[in-house]
Amino acid sequence: MTSQVPEGPPSRRRRVELRDRETVKPLELFFDLVFVLGFTQCTALMAAQPTWAGLGRGVLVLAVIWWAWVCYAWLTNLIEPEEGAVRLAMFGAMVALLVVALCIPEAFGDRALAFAVAYGVVRVGHVVLYVLAARDRPSLRRWLMGYAASTTAVIGLLVGASFADGAVQVALWCAVIALDWGVPAVSGVEHWQLVPGHFAERHNLVIILALGETVVALGAGTEVELIATVVVAAGLGVGLAAAFWWTYFDIVAIVTERRLTQAASGPERNTLARDSYSYLHFPMVAGIVLTALAFHETLAHVDDPLDAVHAFALLGGTALYLLAHVVLRLRNAHTISPTRLGVAIVLLALIPVAVHVDALVAVITTNVLLWTMIGYETFFVYDERRYRLRHGLDIDIPGSN
Repeated sequence: MTSQVPEGPPSRRRRVELRDRETVKPLELFFDLVFVLGFTQCTALMAAQPTWAGLGRGVLVLAVIWWAWVCYAWLTNLIEPEEGAVRLAMFGAMVALLVVALCIPEAFGDRALAFAVAYGVVRVGHVVLYVLAARDRPSLRRWLMGYAASTTAVIGLLVGASFADGAVQVALWCAVIALDWGVPAVSGVEHWQLVPGHFAERHNLVIILALGETVVALGAGTEVELIATVVVAAGLGVGLAAAFWWTYFDIVAIVTERRLTQAASGPERNTLARDSYSYLHFPMVAGIVLTALAFHETLAHVDDPLDAVHAFALLGGTALYLLAHVVLRLRNAHTISPTRLGVAIVLLALIPVAVHVDALVAVITTNVLLWTMIGYETFFVYDERRYRLRHGLDIDIPGSN
């Protein structure tokens, strides 16, 4: 549902311009860099608490941070972020996001209230910008009333969680995620703006930025002796990140964007965007962050077996990344990718084995499985159609992601 951009400069009353171009603006990428710090801090939280509880807390924080990013991704799909007062508001949100990121390692402890307040500033700023953008759109204003109420409830739940602990605190965080993620599923997305090319590119870039988190985790090698096995493990870390890149950007990203562009504008396209990007890109990011945690541990103890938590982070995180692709294909093409589903199942089955072999062996095995899958898909599944799709010669390839 694209909007007509008014001719000439916007009035002082409006102070925002509606988006009319598909490309991501430099300010949006600059804005997203603060979220990368948030991803890194989620890894730091889990690394500092290498238990199942710590892993769960890290994923909860990541889900809350992710939805804040989703909110701004939809917002900047409606308005031009670099024009008028919006630019200054984005800078203000970045400051609040920085505070949020700094609080993440203690988001369930001493900095819980600071996290909730800073996160509240981020979300309130998002609502205010939407109000400015909706001045000439009555239907969007009506939707905003309900959205503002749910946002207020989310902030209230986080503030309440800051005064709780244990199971009650975790339950309140789960309620935040259920509310944020559930409202769009129940209320619908017919009032949302969508410029498909921009929306797809924005999510493509956040996957790239998340992959950067794996590379950052390899920086842990600066704190250990640079022996041959550490160098090999670091190289395999880059290899795994490259495999993640290939499995998404070689075909999946192209097909997903094309399906979004071809969908009928309005509710059909918006719902597809919500499901394919806002929902299903999260497990991809979560899988990447979990593998980053595993490499943080692997480089420090490359000749020792991984414990159960880090073995799950490596093999389970990789499996989660692939399963997100499986569900994405099911959502878009209504078919299942047998290769990616099969490799994900094998990875999960190998978790009990990984705790009995050196970490380096587990990393090698993960790389071999992914690169074997990539080779099989490239030469036997996609073959010539891959070239045609990547060069814009095919309109569509059913089930090709």
